[in-house]
Amino acid sequence: MSSSAPRNVIAILRGVSPSEVMPIAHELVNAGITTIEVPLNSPDPMASIKAMAAEFKSSAVIGAGTVLTPDQVGQVRDAGGQIIVSPDCNPSVIEATKTAGMASYPGVFSPTECFAALAAGADGLKFFPSFLMGTKGFSALNAVLPNGTKSYAVGGVGPDNFTDWLDVGIHGFGIGTGIYRPGDTAADVKVKAETIANAYDAAIGR
Repeated sequence: MSSSAPRNVIAILRGVSPSEVMPIAHELVNAGITTIEVPLNSPDPMASIKAMAAEFKSSAVIGAGTVLTPDQVGQVRDAGGQIIVSPDCNPSVIEATKTAGMASYPGVFSPTECFAALAAGADGLKFFPSFLMGTKGFSALNAVLPNGTKSYAVGGVGPDNFTDWLDVGIHGFGIGTGIYRPGDTAADVKVKAETIANAYDAAIGR
């Protein structure tokens, strides 16, 4: 499965272990989902990030989620990560990420957090948990964001509502349990990833 441009979908592998991550990552990349994060509250996350970063250096963007401190940013950089995703808006984490030459996607919910994140240098915004904000809430907030702001909906988004979110201006999606739950096999992830990729393509009219 291929397309002319990367899909704006981040696979969130919360709870994945280094012993299982590579077959799962191969299925994601084969399905055309080429941005993958391992939350730092997963087992030995740096080992998983290092293995994926080495394997998919030219074909995927690998990074970490649930990044809370500048020290963790440095550890992800040393493991070869390229993207830092956080559940909160912490200017020191954003600044450390940019200093390290990585992309920063902090978690936000309010206008104050959005503009603080952008002022600190964030590359985009992770709206979390999106199901609480809803499409109407995001549409209202998006009206005041700078044109071109990259916004990702995370939490309660999936194939059934991609179109609803895209219609109100969301840029992309972060998918957690909808793409991987602890205990899922690579075969399980393959089915989910292909469903998500196909739904995304249909929603944006590819």
